[in-house]
Amino acid sequence: MAKQFETIALIGIGLIGSSIAREIKDKGLAGSVTVSTRSEATLKRAQELNLGDRYTTSAAEAVKDADLVIVSVPVGASGAVAAEIAANLKPGAIVTDVGSTKGSVIAQMAPHMPQGVHFIPGHPIAGTEYSGPDAGFIGLFKGRWCILTPLPDTDEAAKARLRAFWETLGSMVDDMDPEHHDKVLAIVSHLPHIIAYNIVGTADDLEAVTESEVIKYSASGFRDFTRLAASDPTMWRDVCLHNKDAILEMLSRFSEDLAYLQRAIRWGDGDKLFDLFTRTRAIRRSIVQAGQDTDMADFGRHAMDQK
Repeated sequence: MAKQFETIALIGIGLIGSSIAREIKDKGLAGSVTVSTRSEATLKRAQELNLGDRYTTSAAEAVKDADLVIVSVPVGASGAVAAEIAANLKPGAIVTDVGSTKGSVIAQMAPHMPQGVHFIPGHPIAGTEYSGPDAGFIGLFKGRWCILTPLPDTDEAAKARLRAFWETLGSMVDDMDPEHHDKVLAIVSHLPHIIAYNIVGTADDLEAVTESEVIKYSASGFRDFTRLAASDPTMWRDVCLHNKDAILEMLSRFSEDLAYLQRAIRWGDGDKLFDLFTRTRAIRRSIVQAGQDTDMADFGRHAMDQK
């Protein structure tokens, strides 16, 4: 494939950053890739995996001469990264991120962006429960959506270049208002993770059921919650703190619907239960038909484990 950028700087090299690095190298999308992360151990591992061409613990150093800067850090660290790199960003550079909260990221990063730099927030909706540079792989973004939340004065040519980059990685790309993005992600991603963390935490606290029983019989449903609950704690702490309003709104709605379900079970209202379970089953089928999951018996995770 044709080179799209001369130099790309990757700030953060976890699951998303390392997957992007692998895709860039596999497809020849850049003349050189600079990898930056604050952890010496993580940087060393990224170098062992040959994820880039240059390596540094200084984000400011990494972005010098970069045509595309991709910030892949927990959303709570976005502002600090923006402040660190601002003075070294070259005119015409595109700066984007991969965070799942956009209002907060924009509020943190936009004030630091110099004139002439194209700041275009983004969010690839792809991931696994694993983290770190070893977790990345080619194909993570294939057939998955990447949402861009451009600011009102965004340069259209720069946005087109970023869109083309994500499309080359296999993503389908949409534009969305940041506030709307945060509400959508609150229900499709943030709330499910919070519920999963809560259920797994409840099981851990439950004195009437032993831990060995929880693990032994987990394939009955509990196992699938633990996949979400195994996600990176730092990332999800920051998501909760930085998309607070939308998450609380969805939690309130969920609590109301849970109370409705509780009443139906208490009063033996089989019709209401059957109606709810029928509607939710249809949603699952729609997700499979849309190509956002597989209908394999184990959700395809066994196949993923063999990669």
